[in-house]
Amino acid sequence: MLIAGRYRLLEPIGRGAMGEVWRGHDEMLGRPVAVKLLLEQASSDATAAARFRLEAQTAGALSHPHVVGVLDFGQHEERLFLVMELVEGSSLARLGRQPADRVARIAAQAAAGLAAAHQQGIVHRDIKPANLLLDADGTLKIGDFGIARFLDDPGAALTATGQIVGTGLYLAPERALGRPAGPPSDVYALGCVLYQLLTGRPPFNADTALGVLHLHLDAAPVPPRDLGVQLPPPFEDFLLDLLAKEPDDRPSAQQIADWFTGGAWQSRAEPLPPSREPAAPVPPPPAPAAVATYRLPAPEQRRRRPSGARGTSGGRGPAGGRRLSRTKKKVVAGLAGVLLFVGALLAGMTWFAPDRSSAETTRPPAATTPGPTDPAATPATVTADEPVPGTQGEDPAKDRKGRKKNGKHDDD
Repeated sequence: MLIAGRYRLLEPIGRGAMGEVWRGHDEMLGRPVAVKLLLEQASSDATAAARFRLEAQTAGALSHPHVVGVLDFGQHEERLFLVMELVEGSSLARLGRQPADRVARIAAQAAAGLAAAHQQGIVHRDIKPANLLLDADGTLKIGDFGIARFLDDPGAALTATGQIVGTGLYLAPERALGRPAGPPSDVYALGCVLYQLLTGRPPFNADTALGVLHLHLDAAPVPPRDLGVQLPPPFEDFLLDLLAKEPDDRPSAQQIADWFTGGAWQSRAEPLPPSREPAAPVPPPPAPAAVATYRLPAPEQRRRRPSGARGTSGGRGPAGGRRLSRTKKKVVAGLAGVLLFVGALLAGMTWFAPDRSSAETTRPPAATTPGPTDPAATPATVTADEPVPGTQGEDPAKDRKGRKKNGKHDDD
C-alpha cells in the first residue's frame, strides 16, 4: 500500500486501541520510516481523531535525540496517518532484569528526553516500558505521545472530568486522586519503570486496578536491595526519591539526567587529600637569665611593665633587660635604706638604755626620809624647782643652801 503517494507500507510492527504501526519506506527520500495509521473504526470517533492530531502536534514540536521524531502528518482515504522515524530495535517491555549500569544509561537518556518535552511545556502522561524504545545501538527514544498534553492547554488531554488517563502500574499518586498531570507525574512513572528494570517487577501490583491505585497512594516501595538486587546505596536512595508521594519531593527530569550522566550513582569514593609531612617543631626562644632568676616584687610593678617586655617575639631584648636591672637596683637600694634605718634605731635604743635604767634604780623610795645632816641622802637627780620634803621644823632656807653644797660636792 502506498500512502500519500510516497510512503510504502511494508509490514505491521505494532497495534494499539486506536491505531497500528507499519514499517514503511519513503519513496521520495529513499529512507526507512514508521507509519502510524488510525484504525478504520476509530476514524469516525471525534475524540480518537483529536488525540491522533494531538500526538502529531506534540511530537512534532520536539526535536531531540531521545524523542522519536515526527516527519509528516496527513490523511489518506479518510484515515489519518503519522510518519515517524523508524526505531530499529525493541521496547523496554521485552527486557527482564537489567544490571545497574545499563539501567543508569537508560535512566539518563529517558530523563533527557523528558526534560526536553517539559521545557516545551509538554507532559507525556503515559511513560511505560512499551513507550520507551531502544534502537540498534542501544539509544533510547521516547515514543507514543498519543495522550500527551500541553501544560498551557488543559483541554488538550481530551478527557472527562475525573477520568484517569494512563497505565495504572506507572500512575503517579496525584493522578490517582484525579489531579492534573505535571512534569513530576512523568518523573514518578519513569521511577516505576527503572524499579521494574532492576527488580523484575513494578513497585506496586495488586489483583485489581483499584488496589494498585491504593498502593500508589499509601504504600512505600520495597527497597530493591531488600529484594536481593546488588545496587549502590546512592542509586537506591535516588530511585526512591523518584517514587516520592508528593510531587514537590521528586527531582526534575533534568536533575535526573545530570545525576546519572555524571556517574554519581556509582558511589565513587572521594580521593583522599595529599598527605603532608609534619612541619619541624619550632624550638622556643631562649628565655633571658633575668626572667629565670628574678621574682617581680609587687603586682603594681607588673602592671606598669611595658607589654613589649614579654617574650622574644613581643620585644624582649637588651632594652628590656636594662629596664629589669634598673628596677632591681632600686629595690635593693630601698631595702638597704630600710635596714640602715632599723639598725640605727636599734643602736640608739641600746646606747641609751643602761643610763636610764641606772638612774631609775638610784631614786630612793618615796616613803624614806633622809637625815638633815647627811648630805649624801639627797638624790643627785632632784632639780632646784622640785623641793624634797625635809624633817619637821627644818628651815627651808638652810635646806636650799645645803642642796647647793651637796650639788657642788657631787660635781667634784
